[in-house]
Amino acid sequence: QAALVESGGGLAQAGDSLRLSCVGSGRTFSRNFMSWFRQAPGKEREFVAGISWSGDSTNYAASVKGRFTIFRDNSKNTVYLQMNSLKPEDTAVYYCAASGTYSYTDRANHYDYWGQGTQVTVSS
Repeated sequence: QAALVESGGGLAQAGDSLRLSCVGSGRTFSRNFMSWFRQAPGKEREFVAGISWSGDSTNYAASVKGRFTIFRDNSKNTVYLQMNSLKPEDTAVYYCAASGTYSYTDRANHYDYWGQGTQVTVSS
């Protein structure tokens, strides 16, 4: 059974940094476009960042560009999200996802595999 498991969330203060990890199991995700999404209470799930299978191409939401970095280590079947200069508005549950079909997409319904999410809470 293929699965994605996130970790690294927690409590932070504004300006702090956190690194999220997403480890795949049950199959290799080294050929999948993978992304991080987030969902705040009462809001829709939104795209945060995505990375091509090779790691050569990345995409970011405007709200996190310049502060967040997505990268991957295919030898470890793992994708990371380095979050710097955190803001209270970054508070959300963060999910990693893998698309089995698309080489790039920011639409949640284009993803086939999802993790269970990890909570990030940023205080001011």
